[in-house]
Amino acid sequence: MDESRIIKYYSPKDPRIAIKVINGHFATPNSHVNSYLDMTTMKTRANEAERIAVAMTTYYNLLDKPIDTIVSMDGTGVIGAYLAKELTAAGVLSTNAHKTIYVVTPEFGPEGMMIFRDNLKPEITGKNVLLLVASTSTGKTINAALNCIAYYGGIVQGISAIFSNTDSIQGYHIDALFHEEDIPNYQAYQTHDCPFCKEGNPIEAIVNGHGYSLL
Repeated sequence: MDESRIIKYYSPKDPRIAIKVINGHFATPNSHVNSYLDMTTMKTRANEAERIAVAMTTYYNLLDKPIDTIVSMDGTGVIGAYLAKELTAAGVLSTNAHKTIYVVTPEFGPEGMMIFRDNLKPEITGKNVLLLVASTSTGKTINAALNCIAYYGGIVQGISAIFSNTDSIQGYHIDALFHEEDIPNYQAYQTHDCPFCKEGNPIEAIVNGHGYSLL
């Protein structure tokens, strides 16, 4: 990845939180986008992950709902662990007997089906769940996660994201550190309606919640 192409934008929730953006033509599992949002250090560097967790905690202090389990998607496990710590320290109610919050990640089974193994079911069934994702452009991943949590009997109390270009999905508000308007000219297109493809411009890289792979 060419570091010279990186542009940084800062979150309106905390100007110390920066997202790295590279403009181009990229394919995600569900769409084509004109900007790759590099969240690598946000998800893997401890001090950045902690800062993000602190910024996310504010919303749940105001929401005043219990959180028992954080379902962490897209490699956000480090952020999820700090978020559990910050929510507990802030006095957010947990109905768990031990008064601490679980942090779990679903598994993808055959044909991309999202599942929780039997050993994790007690941490979902009947629990108040916060869904944590890195980003959403089409909403397909969040929809799948919400349906999965509902299937296992979880009660979704909130959705948090580093970046989201939509305010809500299935009636749930998405609390995000960055929105579409915070990333100038950000666009996501249905694969069949991508203007870059129509102009014959090749895809530069495959991108998803785990990162960036040049073609």
